[in-house]
Amino acid sequence: MNLFSGNPLDRVARKRLDPEWLAACLEDADSRFLPFWRLNVLVKQQGPAIGWARRGLLSVMDESVGAVLLGVRDSVAHFAVDISAMAEPLRELGLDGVADFYDVRSAAVQLSGEECAVVAQGRALVDWHSTHRFCARCGAATVSVNGGAMRTCATCSAEHFPRVNPVAIMLVLRGDQCLLGRQAAWPRGMYSALAGFIEPGETIEEAVRREVMEEAGIEVGEVRYHSSQPWPFPSSLMIGCTADATSSAIHIDEMEIEDARWFSRETVARACRGETHADELFLPPPMAIARTLVDAWLADV
Repeated sequence: MNLFSGNPLDRVARKRLDPEWLAACLEDADSRFLPFWRLNVLVKQQGPAIGWARRGLLSVMDESVGAVLLGVRDSVAHFAVDISAMAEPLRELGLDGVADFYDVRSAAVQLSGEECAVVAQGRALVDWHSTHRFCARCGAATVSVNGGAMRTCATCSAEHFPRVNPVAIMLVLRGDQCLLGRQAAWPRGMYSALAGFIEPGETIEEAVRREVMEEAGIEVGEVRYHSSQPWPFPSSLMIGCTADATSSAIHIDEMEIEDARWFSRETVARACRGETHADELFLPPPMAIARTLVDAWLADV
């Protein structure tokens, strides 16, 4: 599975509609709370492992976000809480030398796959709640309900749900070559699969063909779905595809990317093994679905 997938928690869609059950979970001494501080997650040094806390953390959470129910496992409720208002959370919580707050990308290389999936869910939801405190319809304040599964407007009763932004990411193939592009802000020599947001009224296949044409000027025929990956920065679903090019001349849109090139299977395989220098090619890390697509192509999967 791709990183950030494989969440082991039961999201208990029906139970979260019961306010009495939710209140009991918040009072339960066994319930676990995952703190996020400015979207960084708490990681215990021992393990390392997710820094789950007990319900005392509720006293310092952002009340406009509230405790966000992630799900249940082994009859234990798991929540995410935003404690960004704390100036020095490690000191104030007595965690100096025991744990630290990590950017989720950095935490991902230390945690298990299941923990990464839970962290991704928590980060995306905490971020959504913190940025959707007002109604998009009338501008009044919204409140979190159903354990954080939605927010409602106290004035016009509009319901707002956490959104996931679909992104098509595609490895374009032509014979024994693949098309990779790069953005100017990336480290020197780094190339990756092309990608772009799926627009309203557009299928995945249409988005793949449009994005490749817009960014690199390459026409695409057949498109095949490979796999998907939750990407909580802030909340996207990366829809990984391979696509067959029907043209070869590259004409990049410099507003979108800095460069795009055809790379041979041999060069890409050497880059995966770390045998290429920065001026030649290096690829995204294994945590990215772009790398999954490349690895699958090299393995003919």
